[in-house]
Amino acid sequence: MIATQPFGRTGHESTRVIFGAAAMWGVDADAAARTLDVLLRAGVNHIDTAASYGRAERHVGSWMPAHRADFFLATKTDQRTRKTAAAQFAHSLERLRVESVDLLQLHNLVDPGEWATALGPGGALEAALEARERGQVRFIGVTGHGTTAAAMHLRSLERFPFDSVLLPYNCTMMQNRAYAADFEELAKVCAGRGVAMQTIKGITLGPWREPTASLPPGERPHTTWYEPLREQRDIDLAVDYVLGRPRAFLNTAGDLTLLPRILDAAARSRGIAPADAEMRALVERAGMAPLFV
Repeated sequence: MIATQPFGRTGHESTRVIFGAAAMWGVDADAAARTLDVLLRAGVNHIDTAASYGRAERHVGSWMPAHRADFFLATKTDQRTRKTAAAQFAHSLERLRVESVDLLQLHNLVDPGEWATALGPGGALEAALEARERGQVRFIGVTGHGTTAAAMHLRSLERFPFDSVLLPYNCTMMQNRAYAADFEELAKVCAGRGVAMQTIKGITLGPWREPTASLPPGERPHTTWYEPLREQRDIDLAVDYVLGRPRAFLNTAGDLTLLPRILDAAARSRGIAPADAEMRALVERAGMAPLFV
């Protein structure tokens, strides 16, 4: 089984691997049903989805009448104003077929202008707070992509006591000295304040390489927008790299074919980060490259 740990100060013991429901963006109902079986067998008890993930909320919603109590349920809004975020979240509740979620996250809040709007008067944060007051949300988080995500999350935590953050973390990302410094500072702040730290892009190989990069996304061998690691031994090292960091959570990749491999690696992980030499060898062997520059 996959290890659990406290999801920040929420009081929930979440599996260290969180199901990233972006993997169900365009799948059919049969694939969604099979995915539920995979998660239940693995003991995964935390789902992360978003209003912008295609049909993902609808698929997760098909599970909720029978399995709401089995999962810590998180979704996201990518809207920046109070009015539009509230409307989007109302649709999320309908699609998820629930009266409330455990965590609502302000999605990819890294652009300074959007940040100022979302956290300012009449911004999306106000919609999240109102939803919390109504009992439709228990906790509020913030997510981000790119090389400025850690720094922007630090700004966000100074503005508001978010319950969770989500951002990229992998060995090539941490070779960026500026990002690594911001990430380590964020990790200290999160540990001190009881903020849950979710990580994404954990098994990224890099941007799609030619000739695959020239193919339409639907013709690529995986549904991730980046090229993922595929070999089990490589995924094992990448998963250990994330789970070897205390208090970090690993959100699974946006491809259902990779899900069993990630869960298998997590179930066998001892939570100890590989040696630097092992990770350097992986980078060289697989030809890993930074996804965000």
